[in-house]
Amino acid sequence: MTHRPIRKAVFPVAGLGTRFLPATKAMPKEMLTIVDRPIIQRVVDEAREAGIEHFIFVTGRNKGVIEDHFDRQAELENILKAKGKHEEIEMLEELLPGPGQTSFTRQQEPKGLGHAVWCARELVGDEPFALLLPDMLTQSNGDSCLKQMINGYNEKGGNIIGVEEVTSEETDQYGVVSIGDGENKCWPITGMVEKPKAGTAPSNLIIMGRYILQPEIFSILKDQREGAGNEIQLTDAMHRLMKVQDFHAIEYEGLSFDCGSRVGFLTANVAFALAHPELRNDFAIELRKLLEGLTHQSKTS
Repeated sequence: MTHRPIRKAVFPVAGLGTRFLPATKAMPKEMLTIVDRPIIQRVVDEAREAGIEHFIFVTGRNKGVIEDHFDRQAELENILKAKGKHEEIEMLEELLPGPGQTSFTRQQEPKGLGHAVWCARELVGDEPFALLLPDMLTQSNGDSCLKQMINGYNEKGGNIIGVEEVTSEETDQYGVVSIGDGENKCWPITGMVEKPKAGTAPSNLIIMGRYILQPEIFSILKDQREGAGNEIQLTDAMHRLMKVQDFHAIEYEGLSFDCGSRVGFLTANVAFALAHPELRNDFAIELRKLLEGLTHQSKTS
């Protein structure tokens, strides 16, 4: 059975990033760097690798630098050309989306993820789309997280949610799914709950910030009531859509990093530095020295 292709991806980037103050006082949290690339660039790279053709950003005030990042910088390019830095020019060219491949819309009020998705309705139109939360970075030796999900979508259709397994002690921090019988790390979803109380989660599989959704979600979000945190919750809308459409969970094979937290952000920097072909050897040596020094200090203190 042929399913409509996933051509568009939505990136909600309107958050304030208060957990990273003062770094995010004047700079969007999505522009904080993981080694040598902003967080949002790495998430867009994941989407592009999966075959996405149109990148839709839901922004807020003081996020203009994100739009600038995905545009040409004529002055910078001229300086690089004058200095003969051709490799840098080629790298910037490769990262730049093509003409008409980016769109930006505003979420004027911080009313939750569901509201941010609804703000993209006119740009998405009547077709299925991917949704990637920039707070979550993924790293894989094979297919990217979204590519794995699109492969599952091409087989199952409907709606797909990327999930990963965590400990029972962590489930109260995330949305959690309940599942039926499946195979190859793909299961039908029978229910979902946002941040269940400790000991009440239906499984250890959390929603990890990657979705493939059908356009009918927009008509549900239009009249979705406020939920947890007095915000319009995407999970609540998906729960309603699940009554009339299939949802499947696909467990991502790879690493993920919650860059919405400082520890997750720092861990991502270490992991991506150790995977960087030009940096990993020297960085591993310095990291080993640092850890050995800390171990020595703890033994002598």
